[in-house]
Amino acid sequence: MDEMLLLTRILLVGFICVLLVSSGLTCGPGRGIGKRRHPKKLTPLAYKQFIPNVAEKTLGASGRYEGKISRNSERFKELTPNYNPDIIFKDEENTGADRLMTQRCKDKLNALAISVMNQWPGVKLRVTEGWDEDGHHSEESLHYEGRAVDITTSDRDRSKYGMLARLAVEAGFDWVYYESKAHIHCSVKAENSVAAKSGGCFPGSATVHLEQGGTKRVRDLSPGDRVLAADAQGRLLYSDFLAFLDREHGAPKLFYVIETRQPRARLLLTAAHLLFVAPPHNHSQPEPEPARRRALFASRVRPGQRVYVLGEGGRRLLPAAVHSVSLREEASGAYAPLTAQGTILINRVLASCYAVIEEHSWAHWAFAPLRLAHALLAVLAPSAGLPEPEPAPPGLHWYSRLLYRLGTWLLDSDSLHPLGMAAQAS
Repeated sequence: MDEMLLLTRILLVGFICVLLVSSGLTCGPGRGIGKRRHPKKLTPLAYKQFIPNVAEKTLGASGRYEGKISRNSERFKELTPNYNPDIIFKDEENTGADRLMTQRCKDKLNALAISVMNQWPGVKLRVTEGWDEDGHHSEESLHYEGRAVDITTSDRDRSKYGMLARLAVEAGFDWVYYESKAHIHCSVKAENSVAAKSGGCFPGSATVHLEQGGTKRVRDLSPGDRVLAADAQGRLLYSDFLAFLDREHGAPKLFYVIETRQPRARLLLTAAHLLFVAPPHNHSQPEPEPARRRALFASRVRPGQRVYVLGEGGRRLLPAAVHSVSLREEASGAYAPLTAQGTILINRVLASCYAVIEEHSWAHWAFAPLRLAHALLAVLAPSAGLPEPEPAPPGLHWYSRLLYRLGTWLLDSDSLHPLGMAAQAS
């Protein structure tokens, strides 16, 4: 109990440190960390363009149709009314059906309403179609599940619709289609969709290299293990495994599959997880130092970019061109291991331990109190002679959840991956 009290005190100090660091890094009024960023230049969608560039009911977009919801069905409780005064609902049926939608759809729609008012002062978001209980749409339309909306601006100025579609993409809708000259179609993943709950993890079957030799599956890691990682200069070293930032046993997840050929490697990780990418290389120039690497969301990695793979002999990292990027659903669980170094080699590919925010260094600083707590506990309460600690319960680590909430207060919405912690944030 003394050790638990000590750990609690240390973590409370860490929490205060996070608050102080976060407030100290903000710049002026409003959200933002570090130097103020220039506003992102937004490009309107073209007529008939859709983002992402895949079919709506595929895993890479809003996912499969799960069945029509009627007022008498058990699933009707999945729908929630939206009474946002900043949104105009056409509601031509006069039944309030257009206001009913899933919580995920409601969250994205409310975010879009704010963007519309910021983009065009005096103009509001207008919903012409929401949940459909009358069968007015095509078979297996996501309108029947409250997962789709058709939208315009309140002034019905069609010259704005291309930009409206872009704002919908930025608001986090999972599929946006400039479907008609008269409206934009937007849809989201199901609340229980494996894709909607992607988080930032690796499959449980992925492997790491241990200091004592051999490999171990990620799901079998435990405190005391030392796993292969790399420092900021790209030098290989072994780092202490501290904890799982997220852990779901046997949970089906949608993973991005990153494959290289020279050296050959294959890594599965969720959309919001960070993967290190080498800078562009001009063959007439020396190979850039690994210290110049940058971290990208897995969902942004493209063929032709180069990731770092453990070379033959296991003595150094080599930049390897990505040959293919695909999507795969697996049910081997999802695990997000944290090391003291903040990096880890998974299936021989160098990855960050962090997700959700596309700044590895920021995330590493944010987790400094947690790493410090583990380090102090190891010194002040060594495990020798103590009973084996009980494994932490599955789910999101409380410290990760806390940082995510702080991030939503301090950062612009476009700084956080829309699928990063959807399951916990919804």
